[in-house]
This record gives sequence, structure tokens and C-alpha cells, in this order.
Amino acid sequence: MKIIISGATGLVGAALETTLRDEGHNVARLVRGGNATAGDIPWNPGAAKVDLAALEGADAFVNLNGASIGGGRWTPERKDLLRSSRVNTTRFLVDTFSRLTQKPRAFLSASAIGFYGSRGDEVLTEASTSGTDFLSELSREWEQEAQRAESLGIRTAILRFGIILSSRGGALPRMLTPFKMGVGGRLGNAKQWMSWIALDDVVGIIHWAIANSQVKGPVNVVAPNPVQNSELTRVLAKVLHRPAIFPAPAFALRLMLGEMADALLLGSQRVRPEKLLNSNYKFRFEHLEPALCAALAKN
Repeated sequence: MKIIISGATGLVGAALETTLRDEGHNVARLVRGGNATAGDIPWNPGAAKVDLAALEGADAFVNLNGASIGGGRWTPERKDLLRSSRVNTTRFLVDTFSRLTQKPRAFLSASAIGFYGSRGDEVLTEASTSGTDFLSELSREWEQEAQRAESLGIRTAILRFGIILSSRGGALPRMLTPFKMGVGGRLGNAKQWMSWIALDDVVGIIHWAIANSQVKGPVNVVAPNPVQNSELTRVLAKVLHRPAIFPAPAFALRLMLGEMADALLLGSQRVRPEKLLNSNYKFRFEHLEPALCAALAKN
């Protein structure tokens, strides 16, 4: 298959590209400016420029674009970057699809379980409503731009990622640092639910979504067994053979990180991967401890 990936240099994109190439697929990366190499497709979404001819006839387009949510305090400028790197680039991609003679057969676009907002112990499925905070609003706008591809006759799936476990990037290395220093501990009241997913399963789920023509709409990309922060803390400490006796009070996290603390560390999202479970997708990692052990073994 011909598969195009935007955001291919990120954690998920790089792992997905490797897997697809190893399977013999024709994979092209959408790459900005002077970073393009042989086989890449140059583009500049800010200037609305892309090689249209190179996009023709793709079996699938995987959109993983977006500046890191945890890459800096959420100043107004940072929020603008988070929005433009997701909403504006996705809008440009779908507008570009409308100009193609042979449109992609499938469009898989990233989103996040931040869509739901903080919901306590409520079990959240793909049918649950959106929240009201910044991440919810951002995810909602992002998804709305991607879903416009449906009107072009393109099968569209929205991938709502949970916390991705990998030692190569994402949230896990940041979680590990205080534990490795012997100062790890619970966050806030530690009752908040954290919905996670192993990187191997992220790649597996995207592969599944590409291959299955019935997959469309939102898909919760999380493992079937979310944990509360207290359990995550216990398992991290056990796997690393480190103590977990230095809790981080909510007020301290808010003082240090501002609005981002509530959205990324203190918010509770108990997400169920309803569509994956109903489709009998075979998770490589259903439980946290084996997933963490496997992720750290690849360090």
C-alpha cells in the first residue's frame, strides 16, 4: 500500500514508519522545508504549499502533526502554537485532499483523550461528550477539521491517544526522572484515573485502522485497564526499584506548571477502548506492569 505520514519524525510516526516499511509498504513522509530527503514529500502548511502530485492515489494518510502538549507552559503564545500545529495543519490537509484527482482511501488523524476533559470516575467511551477545558476545546476543533474529509468520500478515523508508554519519548521519560532520583511519588490526591497505551499497541492499532474498512469516527487508543495515579506510582517504583515517598501536592504542581498541571497530571480520565474491544483487537499489553517493563527494556 501507499501510505503517507505527516508528523513522521515524532515518537509515534517514527515507530509506525519503521513497521510499515518492514512490511514492504510504500511509505512517504510529509516533511517541512529543507529537511526532506529522497522519497519525502516537501510541504509548508503555513504557506499552504505541498507537492500535490505526490499525494495522489494514497491508500491511507496518517496525520500525526502537532507540537508537544507538554513542551512548555501554556502561555497564550504556546496555546496558539498548539492550536495552529493541529487545527490549521489539519484544515490545510483536508483542503488539499479536495484538490486531488485520486483522494486517499482512508484518513487517520490524531487526537487525544483530552477531548473528554477531567471526569472523575466516569467511564468514558467514544460516545461520551467533550469537556470544557483548553485541551477539550483544542481536541474538538482538531477533530472537526479532520472529519471534513468524510464529505469528500474519504473514510476517516479519529485516533484519541492516551498516555503513550515508551522510553524513547512522550510522557514516560518525564515520569521516570524523579523516581530515578529517588524523589518520585503520588501526584495530588492520586485518585485520578490515567489511561495509558504501549507504543507497540499504538502502532498496532493504527495498522488495524488502516487495514479495516469499517473503522471510522473516533477510536479510543488506550489499553483496557486504566489505573489511578496511586497504582501508576506503585508500579513505577516497583519496576525501577526506587522509593515513591515524595508526593507532589496539587497546589505545588499548579504553581509550577499552571493550567497544564490540571490537564495533564491532575485530571481524571477513565477511558474505555470500546471500539477496539468490540472489534476483538488483540492488545499486546493489557496491563501496566508488563507494558512498563517492555518499554524500559527498549531503553
